[in-house]
Amino acid sequence: METVIVNESGRQAPIMDFAACRGIAEGPVFIIASGASAKDFPMQRFANVPMITLNGAISMFPEQGPRPYFYVCTDTGFAHQQPDLYAKAVRLSQRLAIWPDEIESLPVPTKAQIFPLAKAARSRLYDMLFNPDPQVVRSRALWGSRSRSVGFSKDLSQGFFDARTVAYAALQIAFHLGFNQVFLVGVDLDQSVGRFYETSGQAVSRCHLDEAYERRILPSLKLMAEQVVDEHFAVYNLSATSRIPGAVIPKVTLDQAQAIILGSVPEAFLCSHPV
Repeated sequence: METVIVNESGRQAPIMDFAACRGIAEGPVFIIASGASAKDFPMQRFANVPMITLNGAISMFPEQGPRPYFYVCTDTGFAHQQPDLYAKAVRLSQRLAIWPDEIESLPVPTKAQIFPLAKAARSRLYDMLFNPDPQVVRSRALWGSRSRSVGFSKDLSQGFFDARTVAYAALQIAFHLGFNQVFLVGVDLDQSVGRFYETSGQAVSRCHLDEAYERRILPSLKLMAEQVVDEHFAVYNLSATSRIPGAVIPKVTLDQAQAIILGSVPEAFLCSHPV
């Protein structure tokens, strides 16, 4: 389904349902996040591989370079705290995943398709016990109300699960699109280091990584690793300093990532030769 609005920039913007982009892609994709390690990523080396970028990591994309395949922003304060970067994302990206109330106030004209974000419904006890919908993977931990919001959506038409890090939303979008090799860049999850694009003296978004890591982020990633990752959907981490254990998401080097993309390294090699 597609509707059209006229935003503050005066341009008609196509508003799409996530059903319109389900299964449109295949092969490898990079998810570019804003951890400090992202600064070392050689973007031009992989310029022909689709890239999903998040929040301020758009700063890595040159004006005349490859356009982000998708831009994802779940931080409700980002557009106000980083207006120049947000405008760049709106201007350059092929597709935008943003909250519905941000759509009518886009700061600049865009050629992007716009997909409104929505959260998946919290699990009921029946859902947790029987998981009746195979497109929505839910935690089956029965203790505590927090486990009811842990899951992985394979179909973004039903919303996404918020793990308190935008990278997890991007992983669900990557699956929804049909990519089967996902490489994480800059998903360090190190609150003490901060985001590479932020400088002293400017407004910054509050960081919740430390308080969310054990109770929401890691359980969500473990659920994905145990119930979603398989021979048709693999996830690799290019951050050697990432907080995510290699047993949950294997860490690979740039050369190994390139070899995987080219199909010259069997996955069994990575299991027997950890980075």
